[in-house]
Amino acid sequence: MTDRVTEQLNPASAGIDIVDPVAALDRLQAAQEQALASVRAAHGQIAAAADLAADRWNRGGRLIYAGAGSSGLAAISDALELPGTFGLPPHRIVPLMAGGIPQDEMPGDTEDFLDEDMLSDLHLAPADCVLGITASGTTAFTTQLLASASEMGSATIAVANNVSAPIFEFADISILLETPPEIVAGSTRMGTGTAQKAAMNMFSTLLGIKLGHIHDGMMINLRADNAKLRQRAAGIVMRIADVEVDAAVAALTMTDSSVKEAVLYCLGVTGSTERRLLLDRHRGILRAALSELEAESPG
Repeated sequence: MTDRVTEQLNPASAGIDIVDPVAALDRLQAAQEQALASVRAAHGQIAAAADLAADRWNRGGRLIYAGAGSSGLAAISDALELPGTFGLPPHRIVPLMAGGIPQDEMPGDTEDFLDEDMLSDLHLAPADCVLGITASGTTAFTTQLLASASEMGSATIAVANNVSAPIFEFADISILLETPPEIVAGSTRMGTGTAQKAAMNMFSTLLGIKLGHIHDGMMINLRADNAKLRQRAAGIVMRIADVEVDAAVAALTMTDSSVKEAVLYCLGVTGSTERRLLLDRHRGILRAALSELEAESPG
């Protein structure tokens, strides 16, 4: 027997294979909601983790996500969204999953060790921030990677779902998500995975805010590489700069689809160097750049 909650059986599981299907779904959803509620207690740690990641990012480091199994999928999912959503350079976002990203089925024993060649090729540095996710908190791949990162002086963040998880020993910031036992014992793709995904969504969104890529709920550093996103970018420029669609589209064309620069262009900052210097003075935070413009305007 194990005292790890992630391996225990939820009392609501009793008879779930013989109850009415809708009743079974009611139990499944209730377990998901209970798991999701666990994230609230970790808000302080998630905020601290976003602060730490933003600090290392502003030093020029990388954000490295690592995990295995369902936890690995949560890590990979968050990592792969960041370039498109926040315009972060893909080469500075490193998603790592034990056994690689699966093509047909989840890898198994690859989570039981950390490949030394992979670790060597990673070239961990003090400016990097490494985030490891493991439901149990004991997964060798993730725990050993975080231990190596800590030894190299990289910033380290650990996410786990068991109290006193061993991985926390190697973390600068520990995020404990105290989810209840799963309805299907040990199947951490369920409630545990829901809580992990929510925590990752919140972490990376707060990181985007701290890096100046979210303004009043709008993704102002998105990579507009398809028709839907080009339309979204134009809408953002229209809303912030208070211009019509033709002006917004023209400004995006003039600024190589940079929403921040397009807003400034619409507000009279027509020189590309001037726009970039203005944003640089405020570390890319559009609101601060707009405040400077407002302070300089007559009247």
